[in-house]
Amino acid sequence: MTEIRNYTLNFGPQHPAAHGVLRLILEMDGEVVQRADPHIGLLHRATEKLAESKPYNQNIGYMDRLDYVSMMCNEHGYVLAIEKLLGIQPPIRAQYIRVMFDEITRLLNHLLWLGAHALDIGAMTVFLYTFKEREDLMDCYEAVSGTRMHATYYRPGGVYRDLPHKMPKYKESKYHNQKQVQKMNLNREGSMLDFIEDFTKQFPARIDEYETLLTDNRIWKQRTVGIGVVSPERALQLGFTGPMLRGSGIAWDLRKKQPYEVYSLMDFDIPIGTNGDCYDRYLVRIEEMRQANRIIQQCVTWLKNNSGPVILENHKVAPPNRVTMKEDMESLIHHFKLFTEGYVVPAGQVYAAVEHPKGEFGVYLISDGSNKPYRLKVRAPGFPHLSSMDEMSKGHMLADVVAIIGTQDIVFGEIDR
Repeated sequence: MTEIRNYTLNFGPQHPAAHGVLRLILEMDGEVVQRADPHIGLLHRATEKLAESKPYNQNIGYMDRLDYVSMMCNEHGYVLAIEKLLGIQPPIRAQYIRVMFDEITRLLNHLLWLGAHALDIGAMTVFLYTFKEREDLMDCYEAVSGTRMHATYYRPGGVYRDLPHKMPKYKESKYHNQKQVQKMNLNREGSMLDFIEDFTKQFPARIDEYETLLTDNRIWKQRTVGIGVVSPERALQLGFTGPMLRGSGIAWDLRKKQPYEVYSLMDFDIPIGTNGDCYDRYLVRIEEMRQANRIIQQCVTWLKNNSGPVILENHKVAPPNRVTMKEDMESLIHHFKLFTEGYVVPAGQVYAAVEHPKGEFGVYLISDGSNKPYRLKVRAPGFPHLSSMDEMSKGHMLADVVAIIGTQDIVFGEIDR
């Protein structure tokens, strides 16, 4: 008999599935994991500390960089906390725009998760499929905020600006002739809402394509069914939220249980799993994409039929528009004060949470009555998920560790903060 030795193994940070910033120290018995110890802190960018030295309105950009796959949802949590302290509420049109972009962000997150998770496990094609749809949604981010990733679009009191009346178009190049470009621009002829509406009509068929590739694929099921099982009771004890909790069969969703903005007016369902394994969490996220698509359609319909302001007229919080600022002295002073010293927020403490694509993203904000936060604490949904790594991977094979990291949908910007 050959003698089997126990190994202590470094999994990552170089490993492609370790996202470049996770070091897992695995104690192995042959190829079976005995213990998994996650080491984090390789991406620490001190967001919470930096926030204490910046006026409130200058911290919004830092939020995008926490979970850099779910940018606007992070902003939403922070902006809600400021609005709670200030006692203000954005106009109804701004609320619909926020909800629509929260769900677009959910699709962006789940598409990247699906492509990367499948790639980690060995399915290459899905990654190429999901990124095609992601590109369209990224164009929406860019059209509305001017940047593809770190949008800084949500503001206390509403959003930065209204939705544009036209979408950027493809131009002729050495790669695409005029006929091809016309075909590519077909859905870009109208407004941004027309473009999003067209996307929501096409998208369910795209989800069907992903499911054709994976859902009944026997290799996919061998790699995910029965892997990383977490019971409903244990999921609650471990502090799971989002698809990780719903995959274990608990129908907890802040959009239904503690509705914010206009979620109470939306018609959608909460998908839940039954076994709490990687496969169930995959199915939950797939169904979440279908539900997000429904919500976006409802928002588009409302936004097309109703106009109105998208940010408060209160110039102590929201800047005056550029035209007024250049003609009116008082507006210029408001503008100058806002962008040099920001606004004073009443003393107090507040916690605001949103149903982020990964779970409950909470912002705990303490104000001492000045123009900068006294303390900012982010409740990152990925942190409790990663802390369960040891429990979820014990007794599994080394290859299953990759599937478990994938199913947790971890992004280290928010974990290391």
